[in-house]
Amino acid sequence: MAGLSVASAGPLGVAVVGWGWMGAVHARAWSRLGHHYPDFAGAVRLVSVADPVADRRDDAVRRFGFAAAVDRWQDAVADPAVHLVSVTAPNAFHREIGCAVAAAGKHLWIEKPVGLGADDARAVADAVDVAGVASAVGFNYRNAPAVERARRLVVDGALGEVTNARVQLFSDYAAHPEGALTWRFERATGGAGVLGDLASHGVDLVRFLLGDVAQVVADTAVFVPRRPRPVGAGDHFARGGGEPGVVENEDFVSALLRTRSGARVTLEASRVAVGEQNSYSFSLHGSRGSLAWDFRRMGELQVAVDDGAAGYQDVATTTVLVGPGHGELGAFQPGAGIAMGYDDLKVIEAARFLRAALGGEASGATVQDAVGAAVALDAMAESARTGAWVDIG
Repeated sequence: MAGLSVASAGPLGVAVVGWGWMGAVHARAWSRLGHHYPDFAGAVRLVSVADPVADRRDDAVRRFGFAAAVDRWQDAVADPAVHLVSVTAPNAFHREIGCAVAAAGKHLWIEKPVGLGADDARAVADAVDVAGVASAVGFNYRNAPAVERARRLVVDGALGEVTNARVQLFSDYAAHPEGALTWRFERATGGAGVLGDLASHGVDLVRFLLGDVAQVVADTAVFVPRRPRPVGAGDHFARGGGEPGVVENEDFVSALLRTRSGARVTLEASRVAVGEQNSYSFSLHGSRGSLAWDFRRMGELQVAVDDGAAGYQDVATTTVLVGPGHGELGAFQPGAGIAMGYDDLKVIEAARFLRAALGGEASGATVQDAVGAAVALDAMAESARTGAWVDIG
């Protein structure tokens, strides 16, 4: 199905597999495509939503007007009216569903981390390669215009040689000890916990900004060892009310990374950081300058570059507001300083995925990026187990 044409085929059919918060985010992104990218006006229609819980299916149909709702994801994937599939199911299902989507000749937009580890991500990437379909992975923070501007500054040598960096992803969504023991906290369904949930974004940012990771050493911890089981079908912000169960995967990770370019990186991620709400940020330091970005001030970069006069000391830091010429801000706002939001990053992701499905060049994160991140995350988990540095082949 590679090389789809809206003109010849009419609106392309979309299926969303898994209806929770992220399923709704994908549906909103698909629905808003034509608002921000006029060439895509009327390009897609929401054909099918798949979820085993009837109330969630009904919610999807009521809010977004899906033409059909099914309890089996296989039925959505097999539907001949479906051309593009968003996979927002729990991590344990990523491999099976992702491979099936590709085998069916459908283009695949799948949420990170793409499975429970590198083997799962590789399997999906291999299936996509064999089928010749387009893919996209939900590493949405790299889509922020300021992050793309930061990458351009690095590539252009504005910072000189990048020597060291710090990446932080702190959240409080699991800080309450009565937070429900959902699938995210069990290894068989949620994998390595905060590594796949938050640190995967951090590794992708490192790879996007600085290149591949060569070595890692890491430490992990579980700070809330037991949680009550959920009552009913809740999300990962819900309180539990059932019998207590054991948290099987990581709440926190702290890692040192060495990139192939020689940069040293400190990466921390926590899902139980009281007082931290989506505190996602990075700072880069080079031989001629530095820059920093914070997700909560998405349109700003803090930039300090030596102009030769300061002699590397007392270099002033400037707040740079990205404008319509940076990344894809112009599809959303007419001028600098007008804020974008999280959902906008997913609209960018959808647009880039659709361009690739229509035969254009892939310009967003793909399943190959998921493999690169997963290899580094597996190495972190191994390092935390052994206490040693782990080389990444």
